[in-house]
Amino acid sequence: MKIKLFIIVFAFMSIQSYSQNWQTDFETSKQLASDEDKIIVLVFQGSDWCAPCIKLDREIWSTQEFKDLASDKFIMLQADFPRRKNNKLSAEQQEHNNKLAETYNKNGYFPFVVVLDSEGNQLGSLGYEKITPTKYFEKIVSFEN
Repeated sequence: MKIKLFIIVFAFMSIQSYSQNWQTDFETSKQLASDEDKIIVLVFQGSDWCAPCIKLDREIWSTQEFKDLASDKFIMLQADFPRRKNNKLSAEQQEHNNKLAETYNKNGYFPFVVVLDSEGNQLGSLGYEKITPTKYFEKIVSFEN
């Protein structure tokens, strides 16, 4: 029994160490970006209905290649707009995401990636592109200059 428990805990911890550290609060993201001298990558997505959003997650955000590159450079901020009932956000989180969209995604594009400095100033934006995680990383970093 103890061995099974150990395996379950170890597997859970292993999964956690490889997952992208997504933020969902803008103020927290700005503070982290300021403290850690990083830029914010704000991702507007429809995680359960938007095919290009799902592709961007699978082909870029979820890859170990991108995670390794991004960990020292970006604060990843997610503004999700799911449609399925079982994925519904809290009213507070939905309102927070709506405010972000009013400011940074007025046209309602999905996926839409906005690169921000630690004060929330927009440096650039992009969407889904069928490129490697390294190329996508380089595009994001290019907005810093």
